[in-house]
Amino acid sequence: MIKRIFDIFFSLIVLTVLSPVLLFVIIFILSESNGGAFFHQIRVGKDGKEFRLHKFRTMKPASENSGQLTVGMRDSRITKVGYYLRKSKLDEMPQLWNILVGEMSVVGPRPEVSKYVAMYSEQQRQVLCVKPGLTDYASIKYVKENEILEKSSNPEQTYIEEIMPEKLALNIQYIQEKSMLVDLKIIVNTALAIIR
Repeated sequence: MIKRIFDIFFSLIVLTVLSPVLLFVIIFILSESNGGAFFHQIRVGKDGKEFRLHKFRTMKPASENSGQLTVGMRDSRITKVGYYLRKSKLDEMPQLWNILVGEMSVVGPRPEVSKYVAMYSEQQRQVLCVKPGLTDYASIKYVKENEILEKSSNPEQTYIEEIMPEKLALNIQYIQEKSMLVDLKIIVNTALAIIR
């Protein structure tokens, strides 16, 4: 209950404070290319229930048809505005709506697409017992995930065999020790990671 109250207040405060910035983001996205300001994708949430995750659109229309992983910050599918939105993590801000309606939490395992969730082991599926989050331990450790994938000769294999298992291990660690104090620590460390 306390976590849910925190989620509502946090998302409302951030949306209110950043509303002028978010309005400019929408204008910049629409002025650069066609396709709308938002990107929606089906992700897997708590108890395996699918939901519609929201982001600001950072790629050219229909880019997902050529793969769901983004390889490098200079992926040719990323728009000029999208590059800066991804770098600042502002592209994730529409997920505050997902938090407000109760589909996500501020802190929790990042929600994955069903293609990769289908590869989880029984132990790894523990991450589906809590609400997915806007940030987590893995988001901090892999804040430059795109750059790691860019250096790989087979980005998807690297993601599946190296990055995803490590992320899931960190998510299980979070579930085992989760508390409001841990959540606050993750929020602060996420902000510091973005600033750095």
